[in-house]
Amino acid sequence: MATDKTIQFKIPDNHEEQMKIILQTVYDALQEKGYNPYSQIVGYILSEDPTYITTHNNARSLIRRIDRDELLAVLVKNYLNEEGREEDNG
Repeated sequence: MATDKTIQFKIPDNHEEQMKIILQTVYDALQEKGYNPYSQIVGYILSEDPTYITTHNNARSLIRRIDRDELLAVLVKNYLNEEGREEDNG
């Protein structure tokens, strides 16, 4: 049974700020250990393999609290907003 209706993906408002704090903590931990934080975080997002993230400062445990789909949605939204696109909640 096929449908033409589009499914909407919604992120609870409070999750975005929590994700930002966790992501910054993970970034800092990776940088402190000498890793390229961008590459390591992308590796984790693409593979969901937690070994891309250091255990330093509990970063590996923290990143696993973030839903990857929600994180990707927030990253895309913020990237497009920085490119001058207005946020559309519809």
